[in-house]
Amino acid sequence: MAPSAYLFPGQGSQAVGMAKELAERYPSAAAAMAEADDVLGFGLSTLCFEGPEETLTDTINAQPALLAASVAVLRALDEALPDRPAPAAVAGHSMGEYSALVAAGSLSYPDALRLVRQRGYLMKEAGQRSPGGMAAILGLDAAEVVVLCAQAASLSRGVVQMANDNCPGQTVISGDNRSLELAMDLAHQAGAKKVVRLAVSIAAHSPLMAPAADALRQAIESTPIQPPAMPVIGNVQAQPLLTVAAIRTDLASQLTASVRWTESMRYLAGQGIGQVVEIGSGDVLTNLMKRIERSVDRLAVGDPAGIERWRARSQS
Repeated sequence: MAPSAYLFPGQGSQAVGMAKELAERYPSAAAAMAEADDVLGFGLSTLCFEGPEETLTDTINAQPALLAASVAVLRALDEALPDRPAPAAVAGHSMGEYSALVAAGSLSYPDALRLVRQRGYLMKEAGQRSPGGMAAILGLDAAEVVVLCAQAASLSRGVVQMANDNCPGQTVISGDNRSLELAMDLAHQAGAKKVVRLAVSIAAHSPLMAPAADALRQAIESTPIQPPAMPVIGNVQAQPLLTVAAIRTDLASQLTASVRWTESMRYLAGQGIGQVVEIGSGDVLTNLMKRIERSVDRLAVGDPAGIERWRARSQS
């Protein structure tokens, strides 16, 4: 059986009701959600299970909520399928990298919860100080998007860059509002199939997040981090983070750097990974992998049905 990698979703994958069925079915998942409530000092689990959606979507809540949901899945898997093979590597999209580090034994669950809560707060604060936004661009390759962002930034004398290279033909750009609008116009002119302004008020993964990155770096430096038990593929370089120093650098740098997801997934495929398992809310990352390396088997596990699908596959 080909080795597998676990993938952990980032912001945008949150959904009201996430982890609810898991917590009802598996005591270990319920305990993971309750632990998040205790660590953060408020009812995060109720917010995940019942909403309201606009509160769950707020970046200061969405980030710890997604991490808690992913850890709840991991705990439920340990309970339901304790003999499953360990992953050969892990990766997380943006904030999902913190979930991946918990899975790899580098970050404790409580420390990761506190860090992503602070990360969300700092990003929101930076967004209020330097307003901006993000937009999805479909139908242009990443190299074209990098060029048109550079053109837009030069014309506006502002900030706009590729924030996410999600899969071939699907990128996200980020920057101040004027520069972002100009880059969106240039993308239309370049023949993009679709250009959509996203419903976010921060310019994540752009230099506008520099104040947040500086403050977060201090928190990361004071948080205990262990060497990972398996390779963690970092967002910034799309290469394994093998040392504590590399992990600290990547976590701080990713707020202002692009998420190189396509390269990360191609790296995994090139290392012989034959299956990716998305651990947490939704199936965004498995769908991206279908566009990146179709030959890699894909499974999304976010509820009891996902666990049963995995069980059935392992028995066949």
